[in-house]
Amino acid sequence: MKKIEFYLDCSSPWTYLSFRGILDLRNRKNFEIIWKPILVGGIFNSTNPSVYESRKNPIKEKLEYSQKDMSDWAELRNIKFNWPKIFPINSVKSMRGTFFFIDKQIKIEDYLEAVFKAYWTDGKDISNEGCLSSIVASLSESPEDFLEFIEKPETKSRLIDSTQELMDRNGFGSPTFFLDGTDMFFGNDRIQLIENRL
Repeated sequence: MKKIEFYLDCSSPWTYLSFRGILDLRNRKNFEIIWKPILVGGIFNSTNPSVYESRKNPIKEKLEYSQKDMSDWAELRNIKFNWPKIFPINSVKSMRGTFFFIDKQIKIEDYLEAVFKAYWTDGKDISNEGCLSSIVASLSESPEDFLEFIEKPETKSRLIDSTQELMDRNGFGSPTFFLDGTDMFFGNDRIQLIENRL
């Protein structure tokens, strides 16, 4: 079976779009998704600071088109975006939490969908432990175990290592996909290219 490694950070709206897109593609093609949580802010700080510069000095026409583009994709992916009051968000705890479900090999996609929706649709603060505890409880898992897990030094190291791993593979943001180990694709709108490769 083909494997697609998916480096993702829930703080990115384009990653939410691609999350829905890659799941839809999996319904049509036979492959396994290898979930790779990262901190995209760490990548921007290290290798891609141009993102911060563009936010400080946006090009009006490009910004307006980007908003239309995102709206078009959201309609296609059946996502309702409500731009959150807190942006950018500190997603470190929510992304560490992904490993909690990866290790259990259960409900990974349910957890990610819940985090994405909480932030991008419901405008909730996914950096808040209370918010994450509610999500975990809704998935019939123990919030106490979850909160203990995300504070373990080894969990913190795993997220740092995963982020560094993407940079070592010349990745520069979220969403990033790798097909067959070396074939890299960046961005929600590259899923059609992945489908063509498959």
